[in-house]
Amino acid sequence: MPSGTLLFGAKGKAANPLWLRWLALSAAIVLADQFTKWLILARFRFGERLPVIDGLFDLVLAFNRGAAFSFLSDASGWQRYAFVGLALSVSVALMLFLRRAGSTQLHLGLALILGGAIGNVIDRIRMGEVVDFLVVYHGGWSWPAFNVADSAITIGAGLLILDSFRQRRVDTPASRE
Repeated sequence: MPSGTLLFGAKGKAANPLWLRWLALSAAIVLADQFTKWLILARFRFGERLPVIDGLFDLVLAFNRGAAFSFLSDASGWQRYAFVGLALSVSVALMLFLRRAGSTQLHLGLALILGGAIGNVIDRIRMGEVVDFLVVYHGGWSWPAFNVADSAITIGAGLLILDSFRQRRVDTPASRE
């Protein structure tokens, strides 16, 4: 493709020459996520808890059939297929977005979300639920258990929000002259 050629017919969105590096980062997130889940599954029984930082952080083996904060976890099983379909569709869209030009912050956010989405969809396909094992708490308050994939998705979403505040050049007829 000649330099400056538009990708997927999107006006003003040139191809990103580094997109394969961003896919490599996504793959690294998937590997880290799956490796940590494998370690937890190999060493913990369901519900078993290991304090790491007393009063603040524990490791625990938990499963989530639902989405964030166990949304739809009590549904009859249809949610597994819905979440797999949604995650795969979003993953394809994220790969397409990674191919487009944009800021480093934007691409980092997209790559983290992509890696996290794929990490969790692997669990859903293999086991019908997602393995969670990180718990942050203090006193009577506790955040729901999460994993490396969830962390990557959260950080990636934060980066996308920050990137949305970045000042961009306004393309006006006068600026094209």
